[in-house]
Amino acid sequence: MRDAAKTALARRLRRDMTDAERLLWFYLRNRALVGAKFRRQCPVGPFVADFLCAAGRLIVEVDGSQHGEGVDAARTRFLERRGYRVLRVWNHDVLVRPTQVLEAIVGALAAGPAHGADAGPAGPACKIADAIEGFSG
Repeated sequence: MRDAAKTALARRLRRDMTDAERLLWFYLRNRALVGAKFRRQCPVGPFVADFLCAAGRLIVEVDGSQHGEGVDAARTRFLERRGYRVLRVWNHDVLVRPTQVLEAIVGALAAGPAHGADAGPAGPACKIADAIEGFSG
């Protein structure tokens, strides 16, 4: 996919976010979660990641029933080979259990980049209770 086409796709995906993506973006935007900067619908290679924290080398994918395991597995392998940790969460979990999803994101940030990555520092490490203070599920 050409760069212009990927950019257009990313813009369309930002405009047409699912309810789960909108809710998660509310918690991730403006460095609201442990000061980590996330971007939404960000092109990475031939893919568009739902949420990307470049400093923490973390990609959060919000999956629904339309996702296929084979395609997702290939996508995850591609992203992990480039030093990203990929965290997949279900739409339903974001909508029903946002606190647990945020805890998982904080845990992934605290764990640092995927093994074999030469991509710089991990996101800030912190206590989960501090990270989700003010958020309720």
